[in-house]
Formats: sequence, structure tokens, C-alpha cells
Amino acid sequence: MDQYEPDSLSAAQLAAMRRSLTSGRGALTRRSMLRAGGVGALTIGGLTTLSACGIPPAKREGEGPVSSDFSAKEKQLSFSNWTEYMDVSEDEKSRPTLEAFTKRTGIKVKYTEDINDNVEFFGKIKPQLAAGQDTGRDLICVTDWLAARLIRLGWAQKLDPSNLPNAYANLSAQFRRPDWDPGRAYSYPWTGISTVIAYNTKATGGKRIDSVTQLLDDPALKGRVGFLTEMRDSVGMTLLDMGKDPGAFTDADYDAAIGRLQKGVDKKQIRRFTGNDYTSDLDKGDLAACLAWAGDVIQLQADNPDIQYAIPSAGYITSSDNLLVPAKARHKANAEKLIDYYYELPVAAQLAAYINYVCPVDGVKDELGKIDPELASNTLILPDKAMAAKSHAFRSLSSQEETAYEEKFAKLIGA
Repeated sequence: MDQYEPDSLSAAQLAAMRRSLTSGRGALTRRSMLRAGGVGALTIGGLTTLSACGIPPAKREGEGPVSSDFSAKEKQLSFSNWTEYMDVSEDEKSRPTLEAFTKRTGIKVKYTEDINDNVEFFGKIKPQLAAGQDTGRDLICVTDWLAARLIRLGWAQKLDPSNLPNAYANLSAQFRRPDWDPGRAYSYPWTGISTVIAYNTKATGGKRIDSVTQLLDDPALKGRVGFLTEMRDSVGMTLLDMGKDPGAFTDADYDAAIGRLQKGVDKKQIRRFTGNDYTSDLDKGDLAACLAWAGDVIQLQADNPDIQYAIPSAGYITSSDNLLVPAKARHKANAEKLIDYYYELPVAAQLAAYINYVCPVDGVKDELGKIDPELASNTLILPDKAMAAKSHAFRSLSSQEETAYEEKFAKLIGA
């Protein structure tokens, strides 16, 4: 049955996604569990639909099916997003930027927080997309690997640059050319997600930890180091430390990185591979240092001055959550107007002040400073040129590569 679904996922890929959903980045609320007040149970039922067979993809490699656009007659659009990924008023009764968009344009936005994880969401929309039907959504926000998959299958509409003047002009350079959507023909980033090194100065005795080499080799950290259960983050950061480019590595490079991490396991330098639960261990000092997601670090620092972070001189891994218009969406032009709206500097600043992830909009610092000067100076939200230059994306993988790599990684972490 695989011939009907050339992108069906292997057992290793599904296992990796389960890790992501239950304890990895997929389990995070988009603003941070610390700020959102915890996390509920996550459904992984959508996993089974990923490998279902019998439904052919709409089209391969590029252009999706032509869709009729009713934007001119129907002043509305439906936007699916993650929870805690949109600004909310202090009384939590309104969404200020969305309301301002409607007031200005007359376009009503049906905003739904129905993305709990990429896999589950893909399971929801795949049957309609595969059948060439409207999903009922005009705009969706998904992580880069899923965005790449939708584009490859022909299930995303090519965007009209004439409707995106702000987005085109203000998109930060580090997000302009992902290998899965060069030039951003089909997508624009909503936020960036940075992987950095975090450490507890009380646990390190005041020592700064700023490299994967330190994490793996410093005897003072033995048994108190954490790496992540997300393969792209842990292997990507290790590749960088070894002088390899995560955007252009070979099988041999990957195996060398796995071997480097395996040594850290064998000599018990690495305490464990963690999902989002590293936050409590780092806060308490049970982990002296670890790989961490920048959004978490910002929230940890708000409550614990001992938490610090470092950007390795070798660089760091960045991924992104991205806006796409699904195939057969009825209101493409309206969706493009909303994308462009969030690339206006004052609007981008208002969103960044609320969600605290990397803002992909260039030139927003002054506007963010009007809201919160401290946030405006935080390079985890607004990377400066030096930090942006160290940003690297993990390259797209073929299905065969992902299967092989995830199997090796799963063996490494004992999954």
C-alpha cells in the first residue's frame, strides 16, 4: 500500500514524533508551559492516520491544485493556530491584534486554537487535502518539517507576492531561504524556535557553560548534563560543535555526531535525554547544564536569576513555525492580507511581547521597546546580527534518511 502514500512514516519516525508529543517540543505550549500554567494530556491518535494508505497525494513536488478564491465577496477567513500563540487582552476576553485587523479591513477572522501538535493536526486535515477538498481553514501554522511535507505534496497554495509587501520587505534574513521553501514562495514564519545552552550558575559554581564540548567533556559536569530527545536539536548542535554544517552534512557526519554523543552516554557524562521536563531539573540544579529552548529560558530567568544561557561560538539550531494557505482554501487573498498584517512593525512587536519566541520580523526593536524595553534588548526574542549569523537550520531529510537517522538516535537515547 505504500505506493499510494510515498511519504508514509516509518516506525522510527512515528516513535520520534510520539516522543515529541509527550515530552518534546511538540508538548510545549507555544508560549511556554511555565507561563501557560502547565500542560494537559496530549492526543496522539492522529499518528495512525499518517501512515494510512489508499489516498493518493493531490500532486507531487510543487504546485498544488488551482483553487477558487472568494475573498472579494466573502470578507472572512479561518485561521488555525497553536494554543497561547496569539496576544490576548489583560481580561482575556479579546485578541487585540486580530480585532484591529478586522476593524481596519472588514475581514472577520475565525481564530481557532486547534493545533495541539503537528502530527495530530496533520491527521485532521490530511483526508480532505488528499481528496482535493477544502479543509475549512484558510491559514494554518505548522512547524517547518510539516510545512515542507505539505508543500512537497502539493497541498499548500503558492502565495501572491503583491499581497505581501510588508512580509517581503521585513522578513529577517535568517528565515528567508529554508531549503524546503527557497524564497518563501509558499510560507512565512510566525515565530522562530532557538536551541541554546542553558545552565544554573549555582550548580556550576559560577562557571559559564557555552559549548557542546563542555557539556560532553567537562568532568565537573559529569552526571548533570542534559541533551534533548529531539533528534534535530541534539544532533544538530553536536554537528555544529564538530565543525559540520547541519544544513549540508553527510551520513558519515551524522554517524560521527551520534558516536560523540554515545561517548557522553557511556562515560555517564550525560544524565539523560529530556523533553520539556528539563525545566524543573535545571531550575532545581539537578541538571547543571543542558540544551534548552529559548522560550523556556526566558520564563525560567523571570523566576530564577541563577539560570543563564549561552550561544555557542560554533552556532545554534533554529527551526520555525510557519503560516501556509492550504490547497482549496476559499479565502487565499484574505489570508495573505493577515500574513502581511503581522509583518507590520507595530503589530509584530505586540505579538512578540506576548509570546516571547523569536520574532522573524526585521526592524521591530524600536516598536517592541515602546512596549517593554527589556524584551526589546533580549536577543532570544530579537537576535542581533551576531547571533543571527550563528543560526543554522537542520537540513530537510528524505524519508529514507529520516528513518535511518531516527533509528540510530532512538538506540542512542534508549527509546
